[in-house]
Amino acid sequence: MSHATDLLHTAAELRARARAGRRVVVMTMGALHEGHATLVRTAREAAGPDGEVVVTVFVNPLQFGAGEDLDRYPRTLEADIKTASQAGADVVFAPSADEVYPGGEPQVRVTAGPMGTVLEGATRPGHFDGVLTVVAKLLHLTAPDVALFGQKDAQQLAVIRRMVRDLNFDVEIVGVDTVREDDGLARSSRNRYLSPEERRTALTLSRALFAGRDRHAAQEALRARAALAPATHARVDGLNALGEARAAADAHAVAQAAPTGPAGPDAVRAAACQVLDEGARLRPPLVLDYLALVDPADFQEIRSGYEGEAVLAVAAKVGTTRLIDNIPLTFGAPA
Repeated sequence: MSHATDLLHTAAELRARARAGRRVVVMTMGALHEGHATLVRTAREAAGPDGEVVVTVFVNPLQFGAGEDLDRYPRTLEADIKTASQAGADVVFAPSADEVYPGGEPQVRVTAGPMGTVLEGATRPGHFDGVLTVVAKLLHLTAPDVALFGQKDAQQLAVIRRMVRDLNFDVEIVGVDTVREDDGLARSSRNRYLSPEERRTALTLSRALFAGRDRHAAQEALRARAALAPATHARVDGLNALGEARAAADAHAVAQAAPTGPAGPDAVRAAACQVLDEGARLRPPLVLDYLALVDPADFQEIRSGYEGEAVLAVAAKVGTTRLIDNIPLTFGAPA
């Protein structure tokens, strides 16, 4: 059932609204899909019955590099309002470029620092500076208590969290899990550009991530077994003597797992790369930009023996469409 949703174009209109509970903001560039709707529904839950959900729709020119698809980016405000309303938004805030950038592009901007120069930042120089500048401005214009961002754009989420922490923004940043199609493809406004053949190739991204996740899970399960029931070479010898070759082999695998510590990042990368290599041989081929296994705090590659949260991220082109995807992993989890 649709929610009564107001369309506002100026910050003055937004400031004039009476506020009771928490204001929760979802920032978008429009072309809303189910992934955005999930963010809005999550925002509705976070705001509660007395709170307010604001969805911003603004195609930010600062985050498009030379030759990127600013003019091609879909603009579907009428449909966006309907999607936001059905998901529970109270307000769609759709400012003009003059409202966000009075007097033209800002001379003073927020920079993402070292985190903005790797992976997506290396492929799209200046992209995250544009993202942070508009997010900072929209946080000031909308004055939320909470702002929600999708985990699908993991590096964007990471640099926003860093900005809020480093520059003392009084707002809580919440990441929301990636929404996927039934076939595993991460929802994106750019999926609409894919032909049926390109879409089949595009599934390589999620399949590669799932392969890395599954390899990691198998290693962690083996470590857990080793920790709970340490196997010894004596047990292996005993099983062999009984002719239990398969049981002995399993016990040997568990015994070998015991001293190795956290599951290896290299094994996760290798499992994902194997699937990506298969994608490169498809027609049309997957053209890989990067595969990375990084610490979400700084987006630097993690090394063997790493313990803690990690993000396995991939970016590639299929035809003329560039896609990104990622999944979170935890290394060295308690058994």
